[in-house]
Amino acid sequence: MKNKVNIAVIGLGHVGNYLLNELNTKKKDIEQKTGKRINVVAISAKNKNKKRKFKINKSIYFSNPLDIIKKKKIDILFEIIGMSDGISKKIVELSLKNKIHVITPNKALISKHGDYLSKLAEKNKVNLEFEASVAGGIPILRTIKEGLATNKLYKVYGILNGTCNYILSEMEKTKDNFINVLKKAQNLGYAEQGNPKLDLNGYDAFAKIRILSSLAFNKKISKKNCLMEGIENIDYKDIDIASQLNFRIKLLGITEMVNGKLFERVHPCLVKKDSYIGNVNGVMNAVIVHGKPVGESVLQGEGAGPGATSSALMSDLLSILRGNIKHPFGLHNNKRKKALIYNQKNSSNSLYLRLEVKDKPGVLSEITKLLANNKISIERVIQIPDHKKKSASIVIITHKAVEFRSQNLINGLKKNKNMIKKPILIRLF
Repeated sequence: MKNKVNIAVIGLGHVGNYLLNELNTKKKDIEQKTGKRINVVAISAKNKNKKRKFKINKSIYFSNPLDIIKKKKIDILFEIIGMSDGISKKIVELSLKNKIHVITPNKALISKHGDYLSKLAEKNKVNLEFEASVAGGIPILRTIKEGLATNKLYKVYGILNGTCNYILSEMEKTKDNFINVLKKAQNLGYAEQGNPKLDLNGYDAFAKIRILSSLAFNKKISKKNCLMEGIENIDYKDIDIASQLNFRIKLLGITEMVNGKLFERVHPCLVKKDSYIGNVNGVMNAVIVHGKPVGESVLQGEGAGPGATSSALMSDLLSILRGNIKHPFGLHNNKRKKALIYNQKNSSNSLYLRLEVKDKPGVLSEITKLLANNKISIERVIQIPDHKKKSASIVIITHKAVEFRSQNLINGLKKNKNMIKKPILIRLF
């Protein structure tokens, strides 16, 4: 790569603004570390006149980012728009075809089109870098691609969404309900103001799990529907009861190879209070990797926000400036095979069940009969009566139960006339 490097930044939201400032203020540091002089020659954003912390240089502004490729000589392009398709995909695709290196934090784009885009990058001998797409400032992808390159990895799991982790931690700390804590998270900028659904329903963590699976197990990105549940149905009552049982509730993303088959899922879990993952609180993320011969590796840090994301984007930039042309997923596209998919119905977990029922004789025996019919055995039962409402909360911890039997049980419970609310099921981890 030549000594003078031209850079374009597409998308000037919180992360794009922060990154632009980093690029402009750290030029000398970058030159000392890489011998390359960077120059931002093009920027693009949806709204040129939006209030920002600093004035944007209108002489390098393009309202249509696709014009940048035609009119400017670009070496490296940052895509920070964040959509899985549309202009995000178009600009990345066009850049790679024009032999321009691309750096993006866009997990939605990579989890959906990563295989195709990595093939394009390899064909045109340029880099497609996406360290910032998973776990913000934690260098997990580079750790897997380089630091653990000769290890046989078999399981990766962790807290991959800072919004959900903050909400669950804050509910436990303040004893407040989900809606109030979500509003607080939105006011602090931890959750999107408009529609935080993709964080809360597990989709965001799931996109990250798909990227981690592909890297950790040298497979093509899986397209199969998998177990994905969010935290929208978690009540403070569950957090309180879990705490009394010496557990905390965490939204975990988990991927592993089971008998040569890929098993990916995202769902709330009850984790032991004294476990490592049980003590990762607030907006922090943590990723735990199991492999041979390394054993267990743990990485923890800020998983979101402009500072953490920009840190990862800058590390990708320095990697490119040092002349490291690499396979985006650590292995040539042709050598990454489609994964065989594990049948999640055969997986087994101990369960936490919370049932809100009418307080009358015979209800518990009906429930235990349903459990027995589904071959699910009980480890512990707690009954919390509410005499005023003539109702009761029944909390059941089960021994390990096969997933399809758990689902049959929930369907049976929903049909029971004594149920006041939908049953709550959380798996133990």
